Amino acid sequence: MGGARAAGWVAAGLALGAGAGFCLYRLARGRRRSKRGLRSSGSAEDLTNGSYNDVLSAEQLQKLLYLLESTEDPIITERALVTLGNSAAFSTNQAIIRELGGIPIVGNKINSLNHSIKEKALNALNNLSVNVENQIKIKVFIRQVCEEVLTGPLDSAVQLAGLRLLTNMTVTNEHQHALHGYVADLFRVLLTGNGNTKVQVLKLLVNLSENPAMTEGLLSAQVDSSFLSLFDGHVAQELLLRVLTLFQNINNCLSVGGPVAVQPPFPKGSLFSLLYGEECVQKMKALVHHHDADVDKVVTIIPQF
Repeated sequence: MGGARAAGWVAAGLALGAGAGFCLYRLARGRRRSKRGLRSSGSAEDLTNGSYNDVLSAEQLQKLLYLLESTEDPIITERALVTLGNSAAFSTNQAIIRELGGIPIVGNKINSLNHSIKEKALNALNNLSVNVENQIKIKVFIRQVCEEVLTGPLDSAVQLAGLRLLTNMTVTNEHQHALHGYVADLFRVLLTGNGNTKVQVLKLLVNLSENPAMTEGLLSAQVDSSFLSLFDGHVAQELLLRVLTLFQNINNCLSVGGPVAVQPPFPKGSLFSLLYGEECVQKMKALVHHHDADVDKVVTIIPQF
């Protein structure tokens, strides 16, 4: 499953490279323009006043990036981030923004004390991260994004934006190792957050669970026993299916062998002790004849159930 998704991402990145070629001359010309010339133009601020959900030129994007880098006005900063985030939904713009050096400029806005600016920066990075080449530039912000997710207000727009970005960055195995030290804390957010937060954390954990290199870190994480309540039959399908998929992926990784398979028993309170304990066994058996066919299907293909 992870391999197919990784192949799709690589193919997308290759396609984007071709789309960026037509603007190389304009990029070179734009870089030679002085900041003084950009400052005198009002077009950058004009771009932030409307809803620019379209492909922007290299010149327009350059002016937006300069405006974002130079302004101290929080309203203009937020508007510039929204415009850049909207434009980054287009593959051509994703490549141009990277070539203009825009990813660090956007990423540095995560440091803002203004939560709205922080959220908009994370949203823009999320759109930019769809491009596999952009991920190479964005990866330097992963640990900072993890800290924002784990220490910021629970269920906040900033936390959800950070979780979406981390989910995009972990679709392939390339950057997952950067989350090794945050697994237990992600489970804490899973168990304390609201429904939307739970879904987003599970999407991220499911990505990690597909990678055998992450299996030991997942299984050794200390997780509160309330985690098992997610296996109850009355739990919303979007949560139940994802937590079952998490379990299924871990089982698949264990079945291929490797260092985890020969490790000594994991400590009490670990995810391993919960998933392979008697209480989870009973909950899984109770799900065998679940009214939802998709849930029933996943349960029956997990070994021993």
